[in-house]
Order: sequence, then C-alpha cells, then structure tokens
Amino acid sequence: MKENTITIDVISDVACPWCYIGKRRLEAALKEWKGAPVEVYWHPYQLDPSMRPEGMDRNTYLANKFGSVERVQEMTDRLIVVGKTVGIEFDFGDNWLAVNTLPLHQLLHVARAESIGIEMKDRFLAAYFEETQHLNKPESLYAIAEDFGWDRKKVDAIIKDQNIAEAVEAEISHYQQRGVSSVPFFVIDDKFGISGAQPSEVFLEALQSASIL
Repeated sequence: MKENTITIDVISDVACPWCYIGKRRLEAALKEWKGAPVEVYWHPYQLDPSMRPEGMDRNTYLANKFGSVERVQEMTDRLIVVGKTVGIEFDFGDNWLAVNTLPLHQLLHVARAESIGIEMKDRFLAAYFEETQHLNKPESLYAIAEDFGWDRKKVDAIIKDQNIAEAVEAEISHYQQRGVSSVPFFVIDDKFGISGAQPSEVFLEALQSASIL
C-alpha cells in the first residue's frame, strides 16, 4: 500500500442536512481507516443562491421546492431518524428558517485560511440544524464568531468584502463546471467521486481503492 497522502475534497452547503450527516459519516470512516494519511479539504456550495437574506420559513420554502407539506414532513422525519444514528439532533420546528448561505461561506473562507474552518463549519451546522438559529441574523453570527476570537467588526468586514464573495462564488463555479450539481459530493484523491451522504463503508472502500492506485 502506498503511503502518499490521500486527499478528500468535500463540496457542501451549510443549509444542507445531508451534508451534516455526510460529514459525520466521513469522520466515522476516517476514525476506522488504518491506511495512508488523509487530508480533507472543505469547499463551498449554495443550494439556493437566490434565497433572500431575511430567510423563509421551513414549510413554505420546502413545500415550494418539494411539492407539499406532507412530502416535507416525510423528509424531515427521515432526517431526524438518520441524524440520531450519527449523533445529530435535528430540530425542524417552527423557528427553523431557510437562509442564504453566501455570508456563511465567506466567513468559512477566511476561517479556513486561519486553520479554524472545520471547527467553525461544525458550529454553523449545529447552530442551524440543532439550535434553530437564524444564521443570516448578525447577532447569531457575532455570538458564534466570538467563540473563535473574532469581533463584530471583523465579521462585518468579511461579509461586506466583495473580493471574498467573488472568491467563494468562483470556487462554487469551479465544482459546478466539474459536474457537481448536488451536495454533499466527495472527491477522493481526484480519482473517485462519491455523491450523497453514503455509509461510512463506502468511504472506506474508496480510500482502499485510492491507496492502491
């Protein structure tokens, strides 16, 4: 088995529940993996870049997207069950809002450069899906950023920085041009693509295949 580092590029959106599940399943696989060292790189994606900043209530947004409130209920019920298997307590209650995730990806873009990207992403996911926080609300972002030593001024500056916004959008466009149209999507060593929040065993098999090529 070669000992060269295996890379995993993960394309995901903060507002994607299956991305949260996929992250946990990948992490479980990496804990089991005994082969070559692995480096994981996280990349942005926006499921709905047209979402207005004030957000939209869950039932309205998802019913418009998937056809009916009943269909939405079936989907969220399933997510709650699957989430529990990986330690996620999804809360899709009345306070849950769909949000525009571009500002979050801008913050993560800078956090990644400061080597706190994964930790901040974890915090955003938990705040959004388990605590029903409105992540387009400045006060919510300020509180989370404070845990990482960022003050309000820094948060505002990052979100208002058009160069950062364009860098995020360019990264999203790069993966769209490579054929990514849904998330989560995982690229293993630039050889294998895995679409969706697959079981940990799928990641282990891909790592094994990558390690012998």
